Amino acid sequence: MLSGSGRLAGSGRWLVVLGPALLAALFAFVLAWRTLLPGLDLWDTGELQTIGPLLGTGHPSGFPAWVILGWLASIVLQPFGDPAYRMNLLSAILGGVAVGATVLLVTRLTDRRWVGLAAGLILATTPIAWQIATTADVHALHLALLAILLGLLLDWERRRAATDRDGLDHRADRSLVAAAAVFGVALANHNLTLLLIPGIALFVLAVEPGIVHRRRLFLGCLGTALLTAAVLYLELPLRAGLFRAPLVYGHPETLSGFLYVVLGAQFAGTITAPFAHLDVKVADLVALAGAQFGPLAWLIPVGLLATIIRRPRYALLTVPTLVLTCWFAESYANAEIWRYFLGPALIVITWLAVLAGELVGLFERAASRAPDGSILRALAAPVGAGARGRPSAVLEVVLVAILLVPSIGAIPARAAAVDRSGDLTAPRWLAGLLPKLDPHGVVISWWSYSTPLWYAQDIEGKIPGVWIVDDRTRLDEGLGSVTDVIDNNLRKRPVYVIKLPADLAALEAHYTLTLIDTTEPTQPVYEVTGRIGGQP
Repeated sequence: MLSGSGRLAGSGRWLVVLGPALLAALFAFVLAWRTLLPGLDLWDTGELQTIGPLLGTGHPSGFPAWVILGWLASIVLQPFGDPAYRMNLLSAILGGVAVGATVLLVTRLTDRRWVGLAAGLILATTPIAWQIATTADVHALHLALLAILLGLLLDWERRRAATDRDGLDHRADRSLVAAAAVFGVALANHNLTLLLIPGIALFVLAVEPGIVHRRRLFLGCLGTALLTAAVLYLELPLRAGLFRAPLVYGHPETLSGFLYVVLGAQFAGTITAPFAHLDVKVADLVALAGAQFGPLAWLIPVGLLATIIRRPRYALLTVPTLVLTCWFAESYANAEIWRYFLGPALIVITWLAVLAGELVGLFERAASRAPDGSILRALAAPVGAGARGRPSAVLEVVLVAILLVPSIGAIPARAAAVDRSGDLTAPRWLAGLLPKLDPHGVVISWWSYSTPLWYAQDIEGKIPGVWIVDDRTRLDEGLGSVTDVIDNNLRKRPVYVIKLPADLAALEAHYTLTLIDTTEPTQPVYEVTGRIGGQP
């Protein structure tokens, strides 16, 4: 079952590990809950807080897995707050799931439950993982699915190793099929999942080189992954067409529109100079590692080396994934790309866990050779009548506690940095603006401020007669430029503009703009009251 050192063996290991996993998951959830955004937000968060309860469709790549889960969560979590808060709470729950799954993953990887617990606690207190759990975000689901996927692949590896060399135990392959299903869900959540393919292929071939000849298993896994993703992606055309949702991005009910959203064609031009300035990119990654892991960042190369030596198949799985994801993120010019480093952060923690496991083993061996009466010998002494001949878990606990010191000590500073519990920017902005809008007006907005307006209209039932025209609306409905929308509506109904300073400067050359709201100082709202020079 379980030795005093925390090593696992036998079928009871799941029961032994479940307690630490639940403990770490609860710890992560409480951290996120205490710093959770209390309600509505701007930008992509506002979109997710709207399309989740509405079962709508999101911006590329649509995120149908998250949307379906968000819709279910909006029903189950009704007693706990308004729809926006429920979507934030979902991220806190998913953060806990990711941490609990990490405990299980690392326990499989190292055969040490306390090292697994330490890895989960480190992930829970890592700023990037903590921050993603404080507000509605599809990357919280991506992190949880990644931890589950890696754990299932390791479980398959272990089960395959335990089978008779002269025969195949098809029960062992259930973990691989389950991993394929999780991959399909992850693919329907975020396209970053595609970057896992090279590492997974290398790992599977290393565990079972002849898997391509086991056509039933090979095609079964491939079909499971593709079918799972395809079924979930049906949410896009169904909710954009036959069962149209109030909020739909693009035209995924058509084949060209579906491919446009799923493949992220809108952002195809944002990958720039992928092989340029590699020294700068590496420096950025080093700085990021320091910010996320503190002093533990110095141990990352050693952890990688320990993983390559002690768990070479796991290195084949994780090194390509980390390199590809970091390279892609460093070459992708878009907003909030820091979230793409969640997967690499998880992987790095597992490397550090392998190193920790090896250090524990090293100290155990040293303690077993230490003279009687020494501190090491005392720490490794058997505990209890049933522990004869087995080292104590005390040594392992002491060593992993030392590794936890940097993360635990940084909790107050990190909590202050990620805390969203007092952020009421979006609700205050709406409260100040909505009474000033004509019930039949046109609001020409941009993404960050369109999303809370959609929430107010589609979720809260406010401003039902106001037409919210986002840049996306202009494209989807063929409305032309901003000036075309203004010209087609001016003198017919009140027209308001919410634009960035650079865009406002161009409009001020042609229109008279009257300031009507400054609740959000960085984003004032203007009414278009006429044309410059009395133009018709």
